[in-house]
Amino acid sequence: MKTGIIGVGIMGSAIARNLIAAGLPMIGFDIAPQRRSELAAMGGEAAPSAAAVAAGAEIILTSLPSIVAFDETAAAIRANGAKGTVVAELSTLPIEVKERHRTALAEAGITLLDCPLSGTGAQAVTRDLVVYASGERAAFERCAKVFAGFARLSHYLGAFGNGSRMKFVANLLVAIHNVATAEAMVLGIKAGLAPEDIVKVIASGAGASRVFELRAPLMARGEYRPPSMKIDIWQKDMAVIGDFARSLGVALPLFTATVPIYNGAVGMGLGNDDTAAVCAVLEAMAGVERKP
Repeated sequence: MKTGIIGVGIMGSAIARNLIAAGLPMIGFDIAPQRRSELAAMGGEAAPSAAAVAAGAEIILTSLPSIVAFDETAAAIRANGAKGTVVAELSTLPIEVKERHRTALAEAGITLLDCPLSGTGAQAVTRDLVVYASGERAAFERCAKVFAGFARLSHYLGAFGNGSRMKFVANLLVAIHNVATAEAMVLGIKAGLAPEDIVKVIASGAGASRVFELRAPLMARGEYRPPSMKIDIWQKDMAVIGDFARSLGVALPLFTATVPIYNGAVGMGLGNDDTAAVCAVLEAMAGVERKP
């Protein structure tokens, strides 16, 4: 059974590498030629188009940065995929967009699963991802071996869209924890504590979180490249969460309070940096000057 992947960026390339290491035949496509070359170098088959992946794989993973990218990819899969193909959509996108393509693909005999991921690109490298899967149970079970090849755990959450709903909850917490981590780091640094001591000590106590463990070391070093999640892409995810909450009439005061901090990072030219770069925004606000 050949597995396809469309979108071989930060997340997709790590997923592809782990699937190849697990012995699963891989065919993939990315609009960036460099990404296709990297896929071939790691032992996968670099396809010339999304249509070629659709024609050559029974299970297809899509890891995409935008609605437009998914629209184009879904159209290519519908036109070229065989009946019985399963598509596991891994991106964070509005549920209504995924639902629209689920219906269209079903007309061609192709099953779409809603399967966003919990974890960063850095976690993807070490297979430390969790799949939030929803949709047809039989299709999920067909994908079980593929999911096990790149994730440490996969949850089946029932009706299509529940995967995204769970991802919105998870990302809300990540957005808050990330800024909270930066705020704590800046307070400690301005107070004269060594950044590396803050990381070590706080990680051992009740104030720690998984986000602190992942991002505080980056903040301590002030090193935000290469990113495991770019701020520019993260802002897309945050917009999706905000729209979803508004549609339900749910107030998100803490989440909303983080938005200007992420916007400030973009304004400082940090859009292509890791989301941990929000620490630089708070450092500027606090007048913190790092020693070289």
